[in-house]
Amino acid sequence: MSTEPRINDRIRVPEVRLVGPNGEQVGIVRIEDALRLAQDADLDLVEVAGQARPPVCKLMDYGKFKYESAQKARESRRNQQLTVIKEQKLRPKIDKHDYETKRGHVRRFLEGGNKVKVTIMFRGREQSRPELGYRLLQRLAEDIGDIAVVEAAPKQDGRNMTMVLAPTKKPAPRKSAAAASTEAPAEAEA
Repeated sequence: MSTEPRINDRIRVPEVRLVGPNGEQVGIVRIEDALRLAQDADLDLVEVAGQARPPVCKLMDYGKFKYESAQKARESRRNQQLTVIKEQKLRPKIDKHDYETKRGHVRRFLEGGNKVKVTIMFRGREQSRPELGYRLLQRLAEDIGDIAVVEAAPKQDGRNMTMVLAPTKKPAPRKSAAAASTEAPAEAEA
């Protein structure tokens, strides 16, 4: 079954509701008359609402219509933003320096515009103390609260506890390394 609308001779109903080339309502006409009007205007008869009774058809240049709809689809795909979820894994008994390093990674991911899934892995007897992991995730959320918001609250999932962080604002466009190096000498001369 084709998803494209039926055009011209492929429309097999006795009568249609016809819409003119400028959007004006012509009314309900026989299919032969509609095809003749389309041929006289050097346009195509395109079925725009096949489920209606009678089907709604419009006089238009079908090639131009297809091209413009493809352009709109391409433009909408270009404006979509791909969201990437990065993951950072921690342990409940993490050392202070290791925590700061992991926090730096999370901050870098968020500044890049990505979401971050923070996972705390419990092993052995650590599983009986989930509040340690919860406190660690709360501390991390507070430490990076200036650039992130908690999208999914901490929750226990078997041996792991997870939390999802999302950036609060859009990432600033980064300068390329070449552009940054050419600007530095100019500032030194000034």
